[in-house]
Amino acid sequence: MRFYDRSSELQILKENQIQAQRSAVFTVLMGRRRVGKTALITRAYEDSDFAYLFISRDNEAVLCRKLQSSLEEQLGLKVYGTLTHFRDLFEVIMRESQDRHFTIVFDEFQTLYKVNPAIFSEIQDIWDRYHTGSKLNLVTSGSIQSLMKRIFEDENEPLYGRPTSKFTLRPFTISVLKEIMSDHCPDYHNDDLLCLYMITGGVAKYVELLMDAQCYTKEKMLNYVCRPDSYFLTEGRDIMNQEFSDEGATYFSILQMIAEGLTRRGDIDGAMQKDMGVYLQNLEKNYNMISRLKPLLSKPNSKVSAYEISDQFLRFWFRFICPYQSLIERQQFALIRQNIGNNYEQFSGRTLEQYFHAKLMETGQYTQVGNWWDRKGVNEIDLIALNQFNNTALAAEIKRNPKKISLNSLESKLDALPKSDFAKYDFTLQALSLDAM
Repeated sequence: MRFYDRSSELQILKENQIQAQRSAVFTVLMGRRRVGKTALITRAYEDSDFAYLFISRDNEAVLCRKLQSSLEEQLGLKVYGTLTHFRDLFEVIMRESQDRHFTIVFDEFQTLYKVNPAIFSEIQDIWDRYHTGSKLNLVTSGSIQSLMKRIFEDENEPLYGRPTSKFTLRPFTISVLKEIMSDHCPDYHNDDLLCLYMITGGVAKYVELLMDAQCYTKEKMLNYVCRPDSYFLTEGRDIMNQEFSDEGATYFSILQMIAEGLTRRGDIDGAMQKDMGVYLQNLEKNYNMISRLKPLLSKPNSKVSAYEISDQFLRFWFRFICPYQSLIERQQFALIRQNIGNNYEQFSGRTLEQYFHAKLMETGQYTQVGNWWDRKGVNEIDLIALNQFNNTALAAEIKRNPKKISLNSLESKLDALPKSDFAKYDFTLQALSLDAM
């Protein structure tokens, strides 16, 4: 699959490189596993003087020997003797950059915690001493977002405040997914696009796997996921093992419960027999794996809320793959595939709502997009999009089958909206289905 999108991110990296010709730039690039960080960096610097240095889980001396060899091979940076400490290697780089402009990329930067946590203080000291006269374009990339946030956003950490540029690489947008499907299969059906979004959530590696295997239809995508050699069968567990350490089992259990339908805080606390508030907050704020859904414009402390797995792939994996590990071990892939097929329409119905929420936000016409429901659960509106600048709004009912949509029913639900919050908005009603994708 060819390289898609990322024009704004490429521009950031290239502008930072130009700036570094005058003064050093320290860029932090974050993003979930497989979202395409390495491909982006390679694309941005393929025609320039740069070294890509991967931080592996090695002894510090072994890691330094590897990085020293890579520096000599990729930049021609000769280092006499054998370096065994990362601080010495980094100081060589900073000294060289006093007279020479080049780019250094440290990929999986957070792994240095496993190598030697003191390295971050050493980097801070060397950066502070040398960066003023340096022409280095330094890029640090990492996929364990909780650790990357801790390294660079915790004010108690040594590298807090040092980066000059910081951004997160997101999955492909709806418009890019549509472009990819059109390029590979111009006559695709909307349900094929929905299935691609449901499985991948726009994560570049997942999309690439399906497109390279010529899985352009819903049936072929689901069959590919359930193959004995499928990358997707183990990917969810790999993500969990990468992100979590000692308390991984607790987070795993919470995500399983949410996937099974226990979405209320009280239900989760009851099932775990203890207060899960800290764990839920971490999953939402630090790991970006779940979202706390509240009725649109409700008060920040509103207790009317529910949790949902926000990562599309993990939402799919915890619902259809994770609970059936025994079937996978017994090679019963046909049963897993059958179960997905039997529950596909119901499961993809909620995915369709998320699709339209994301699509409307991408238009840039709305300041807020969400759904709304009352305390009793009698009135529920699938989508409300607000423009707070011109007081216009869109309310929509979303169903896979357009014949099941009633705009009269939707109009009556609008009467239940709190007048104090919504009275100033001029609403347009819309029916959104597979046909409107």
